[in-house]
Amino acid sequence: MTSVSAVSAAQAMNGGEPPVLLSREGDVATLTLNNPRRKNAMTRRAWRLLRESLAAVAAGDARVLVVTGADGEFCAGADLSGEPSGKPPMGDMQEVNDACIALHRLPIPTVAKVDGVAVGAGMNLALGCDFVVASSRARFSEIFVKRGLSVDFGGSWLLPRLIGLHRAKELVLLGDMLGAEEAQRWGLVREVVAPDDLDAAVTALVDRLRVGPSVAMRQSKRMLNDSFEATLERALEDEARSQEINFRTEDAVEAGEAFRQKRDPVFRGR
Repeated sequence: MTSVSAVSAAQAMNGGEPPVLLSREGDVATLTLNNPRRKNAMTRRAWRLLRESLAAVAAGDARVLVVTGADGEFCAGADLSGEPSGKPPMGDMQEVNDACIALHRLPIPTVAKVDGVAVGAGMNLALGCDFVVASSRARFSEIFVKRGLSVDFGGSWLLPRLIGLHRAKELVLLGDMLGAEEAQRWGLVREVVAPDDLDAAVTALVDRLRVGPSVAMRQSKRMLNDSFEATLERALEDEARSQEINFRTEDAVEAGEAFRQKRDPVFRGR
């Protein structure tokens, strides 16, 4: 894999391996959480690099982003072992929040590849992606309550939308650990595979996403993300505006020609 932006180069100059790695292969970007000694728990520096890396992806031309963790773990949440930053707690949380918003606003499809633990903010980072593919040894927990903390990294917003209010309260107020299969039954995970099959399963999903009509997919993702705040009238207006954009794309023309010729369309993202 090759670096996708100056962000990675700047990280490498910052001394040692950075806690967030950004790479690219073809039109697929990969963001790897890289603190393996602490199961990829996120330091303050890692939150900043996560936001910067997501901004770099948004400014580039990758068509899919994969988010994963190093050495067989996804993310153990926030690393609370470091020295105090000297900032008020709200200042530290703003860096976490900025990273969450950058992920939510990313216009391209995102896939979380989860092996090992995804707990606390790490669980919500995975759920903030559009798809979650997990190995059978993956484990999920909204562990905040067991640390005397309340839910963060968007969990209070995400969970009720994904699984309903009562299920969300069960996860957050009890902090129980869910295995991968149970998380799939709850609707939190798209697919569970054997650990040795995780790379292949993610690649298969990414291959479907990256050849799609990217302009139309971006429009649809934005409208779905906004759907809980939109009235039906606004949603219909957004759909009409989006279709006006889509009808002008080469991909829409290609789709029509492919339908008439009884073949699969070849979309080029324009």
